Amino acid sequence: MATIEYLRTDPDLPPVGVVDKRPITAKMKAIFAAIALLGAGAWAYIAVARGESVNSVWIVVAAVCTYVTAYRFYAKFIEWKITKPRDDLATPAEILENGKDYMPMDRRVLYGHHFAAIAGAGPLVGPVLAAQMGYLPGTIWIVVGVVFAGAVQDYLVLWASTKRRGRSLGQMARDELGAIGGVAAIVGILVIMMILLAVLALVVVNALAESPWGVFSIGMTIPIALFMGVYLRFLRPGAVGEVSAIGIVLLLLAIVSGGWVSETAWGEDWFTLSKVTIAWLLIAYGFFASVLPVWLLLAPRDYLSTFMKIGTIGLLAIGILITMPVLKAPAVSEFAFDKTGPAFAGSLFPFLFITIACGALSGFHALVSSGTTPKLLAKESHARMIGYGGMLMESFVAVMAIITATIIDQHLYFGMNAAAGLTGGTPEKAAAYTNSLGLSGPPATPETFSNAASELGEKSIVSRTGGAPTLAVGISEVFSKFLGGSGMKSFWYHFAIMFEALFILTTIDAGTRVARFMVSDALGNFSGPLRKFKDPSWRVGAWVCSLLVVIGWGSILLMGVNDPLGGINALYPLFGIANQLLAAIALTVVMTIIVKKGYAKWAWIPGIPLVWDLLVTMTASWQKIFSADPKVGYWKQNSLCEQAQAAGKLCLTAKTPEQVDIVVRNTFIQGTLSIVFAAMVLIVAVVGVLVCYRAWRKGGSETTETPDVPSKIFEPTGFFPTAEEKEVQKQWDELVAAGKIAPRGSAHGAESPDVSLSK
Repeated sequence: MATIEYLRTDPDLPPVGVVDKRPITAKMKAIFAAIALLGAGAWAYIAVARGESVNSVWIVVAAVCTYVTAYRFYAKFIEWKITKPRDDLATPAEILENGKDYMPMDRRVLYGHHFAAIAGAGPLVGPVLAAQMGYLPGTIWIVVGVVFAGAVQDYLVLWASTKRRGRSLGQMARDELGAIGGVAAIVGILVIMMILLAVLALVVVNALAESPWGVFSIGMTIPIALFMGVYLRFLRPGAVGEVSAIGIVLLLLAIVSGGWVSETAWGEDWFTLSKVTIAWLLIAYGFFASVLPVWLLLAPRDYLSTFMKIGTIGLLAIGILITMPVLKAPAVSEFAFDKTGPAFAGSLFPFLFITIACGALSGFHALVSSGTTPKLLAKESHARMIGYGGMLMESFVAVMAIITATIIDQHLYFGMNAAAGLTGGTPEKAAAYTNSLGLSGPPATPETFSNAASELGEKSIVSRTGGAPTLAVGISEVFSKFLGGSGMKSFWYHFAIMFEALFILTTIDAGTRVARFMVSDALGNFSGPLRKFKDPSWRVGAWVCSLLVVIGWGSILLMGVNDPLGGINALYPLFGIANQLLAAIALTVVMTIIVKKGYAKWAWIPGIPLVWDLLVTMTASWQKIFSADPKVGYWKQNSLCEQAQAAGKLCLTAKTPEQVDIVVRNTFIQGTLSIVFAAMVLIVAVVGVLVCYRAWRKGGSETTETPDVPSKIFEPTGFFPTAEEKEVQKQWDELVAAGKIAPRGSAHGAESPDVSLSK
């Protein structure tokens, strides 16, 4: 039996794929067994140890060992039983290549783009806020949740969309669930998407406001990305390594020069921007990133930022292994059971699971996996590496975030993450407030906060909510211990702030583009002139849909910027619930597809995380809608402030009558959206179960997969090509050099997708 199979679709062309059927060796079995045992030992120590002597290295070891084992075995099991990739079949990127939205992309560049697009605020902010409940609950959910829920969702949605010409999640729901479930899914997804993008943008605004260093460095990534796109497209096609090296040098120069510029009078004047100004700039950026060709700005910018993201997180992991910081937070804190936590209100169940909105399970990822990524996937076999593997990397980011939040002084942590209404915004009042919480360790003094701010080059760090500043403090704490000493703390803090803003901004541009595709799909379902929107690359439609999207999330962003309740404090719980509800829609859709394909006995793979997700999100939604606690319930907040408004008094943290009006308006919107989200998702879930039941009774039913088309391009399967793949690649390169075939990515396919193929 041959152990290497060469896939051919044309006798005049080299193979289009190489399948390695060699069994796993005894040596590799021993290595994986050792990794599994090491991970099990690390988990046992983390779970049993108590007190303040637990070293953070154990968390890193437990997480990495779990990821390696899950990717090699569980993800491979899903590939074997469900996705069954065939590289002799063309993907939508090859069939519909047009140089705008559809284009087969180098798997390494696409991995960078996909990871950058999914890894936004969630894996940074959520774990930092959840650290108020201790290090253990959040760590368990981040690692276990990603293996059995988050990575499964991302992988299966990418697979399903690739089999349907890159259709959006909403359109797949419409096609597979029918009119009622489909309409509910489309409406729910579009409304949820606006909240997600608005909150992601709000985190960027909070991180960049009054920070000339961050604004300059982030701004410079745009021309750098444009240069990389042109370079790779026209100047040196295929020179990925070359353009990567140039991009890294330019990116590092942008970071360093940001510090120089911020110290000049003109730099401080030009780049010190208010929150409102930054919000408008983000809205404009999101629009243009959505309508420009994907190769020009979106993909190269995401690929560029991935170097910084993975590089920084990797360096942070190395720093933790070298410095071995001790966790200062308890395993489980009193705030896990007390609903009045300073960082966010609510008990461990369900609010821990919606606060860690990404890193374990994120519905937003399903939009990327059914939006931009399937339109760029060169081979079906890449879906496991990009979908499942990309989510594992994001989970590791979340693990690093929770570590950095739990190794810093806990008085400092709560002083930074409590709203200004609690801390008073001053070191004196922040010290008094945190000392009243009964935290372990020496009591805080005003100098605790003023000295920390001075070391970081900031005027104040009190009530710097949103999670991003806290993560930056933790990163600077680790980096300064092995890279430059305490004198470099200020540099590393501002580096981390810029790193976080870059991290999140890449999600905004990709998210806006994904939302544009969803709006285009939704409008294309109507007859008449609106039918033209079915083509996502129609230029007029692209501009109209992009404008509608940025108006939607931009208006919520501006609402959050001016929110007296703290913006992020009020919107983040809604963001978390919406994100997890979106995951429920995605898991329902892929479970339905699996059952309809006749794979009902494997429906538990998406089914178990779906049941858990619905349990969590519906409980959280119920509490946000009906809770009588004003720290939790939106409608309770609304009624209190309406009464105060009628009596001419103030309420909650509002300082003026105008702010009372804003609170009334915002809580009404947030409460209404909570009801809409829950209702739409329940409709989708019920319809999905009914469709699955009917399909199961029949032993399967027809899906909307498009007909198979033979592939005429080649791309190695893994991140690093095998010897056999290198040899095949050489044959293709020779044909391109001889002018016998066009280079991949030269837009030699249709000018725009044949929308009839998507039905």
